[in-house]
Amino acid sequence: MAKTESTFKNMVLSLTLISLVSSACLGFVYELTKKPIELSNLSKKLDAVKQVVPEFTNDPNKEMFRLPTGEGDSLDIYPAKSGDKVTGYAVSTFTSKGFNGKIYLMAGFRLDGSIINISVLEQKETPGLGTKMTEPAFKDQFRDKNPDTFGLKVKKDGGKVDAITAATISSRAFCDAVQKAYNTLKKGGLL
Repeated sequence: MAKTESTFKNMVLSLTLISLVSSACLGFVYELTKKPIELSNLSKKLDAVKQVVPEFTNDPNKEMFRLPTGEGDSLDIYPAKSGDKVTGYAVSTFTSKGFNGKIYLMAGFRLDGSIINISVLEQKETPGLGTKMTEPAFKDQFRDKNPDTFGLKVKKDGGKVDAITAATISSRAFCDAVQKAYNTLKKGGLL
């Protein structure tokens, strides 16, 4: 068998063939994993809804709607109902003010505006510091508080929230995301 001559044409042909095979493989793997990833994300979101609102009899995912924040984006609102009566709202909220980027939360509110519970969906904060926002010691200070009367700012900024030690930026970001959820519900006339 003769050795193929190394010409520009042969190199381009080889690289093109390798690129086509690689992209076909990537496309196949993407299509193969797309549905399981979507189902996993949906399950994670629905679990978070269950954690932050009272018992419900409806399917909040089917009744989900979006409300504009007034800042150029919108948030997903999941109504929790007992029969036909709305008992609370779960709001998928976020902030870009985290120490290491965006923080995504699911915040639950009663109809009077008080916070039921908060679940952290995604964060990339510093391990051992900012990640403490997922712990009850930090999150529980928001329970049963109404953002109208409870200053949703860290104490350093004149609020009532005890910041996570050595993670003030993460604490501020958490407060910002919860405040965004509350403000969106209020502007939407749901509270």
